[in-house]
Amino acid sequence: MKKILVIGACGQIGTELTAALRQRYGQTAVIAADITGADVQLNVMDKVALHSLVLKEKVVEIYHLAAMLSASGEQQPTKAWELNMQGLLNVLNVAKTDQLKVFWPSSIAVFGPSSPKAFAPQHSVAEPSTVYGISKVAGELWCQYYHAQYGVDVRSLRYPGLISHTAQPGGGTTDYAVDIFHQALKHRQYTNFIKAHTAMPMMYMPDAIRATLELMDAPAEKLSIRTGYNVHALSFTPEQLAAEITKHLPAFKMYYKPDFRQQIADSWPASVNDKCARDDWGWQPYYDLSGMVTDMLKNLSSRSAAQH
Repeated sequence: MKKILVIGACGQIGTELTAALRQRYGQTAVIAADITGADVQLNVMDKVALHSLVLKEKVVEIYHLAAMLSASGEQQPTKAWELNMQGLLNVLNVAKTDQLKVFWPSSIAVFGPSSPKAFAPQHSVAEPSTVYGISKVAGELWCQYYHAQYGVDVRSLRYPGLISHTAQPGGGTTDYAVDIFHQALKHRQYTNFIKAHTAMPMMYMPDAIRATLELMDAPAEKLSIRTGYNVHALSFTPEQLAAEITKHLPAFKMYYKPDFRQQIADSWPASVNDKCARDDWGWQPYYDLSGMVTDMLKNLSSRSAAQH
């Protein structure tokens, strides 16, 4: 049986990716690992424990999702760098030794103030202003290096901001686009830490999970990018998102109180060019803004009703 290890399985992406992998391959084929709360307790910084788990379970594929995100990383930059870099290197070294296939998420945070604002190309200036972004640029280059030097089949997506109804916000700059739904349903208002007209690339989680699986399914010879593929789905401002929510909840009000995360948001592009992903493995998003908002509110409302 093909064994798959998901590291960081209790996080925003990990929760839904683990479920999708289990639906596809079966419950026992997917090992959910995290520091706490998962099937297996694992700290990816412990390379001995990581290698032991891979050997014991005969793992052939790793989805390495454990990381400190952009806003959290700015509070603890050295810790963020150590976790984001050393964790990836531990996974890559195990993959090199045992010939494993690896997925590692990159991010739009690789871009910075000097990157193009509209439809930032696949190959662009990458001078990020956050430690999270710096770790993602370095991580992309490590992935490319391990592929070129050791033949490690490592694949990556530059995720935009991800919006999910199953996981709480996880410390990212784009997380306002998750929290706003919870606050809109509970209190009919939200105070945003991002300014009204700041557009950022976003994606609904079902599209992100599908993109991940499609990339991992793609034949190796079709892939031209071993750093991180740009993937585009949505681009909207807080004002546009609020207007869409108001169609469903007319009493909803948005207020603005920008904080340090505004500077991070300003350093990122408003949209990315994902022609390479579309050409190489046929990427196409499914959800638009209206469809995403409708589905988020429906799912969160259903969950709230079930709890009461």
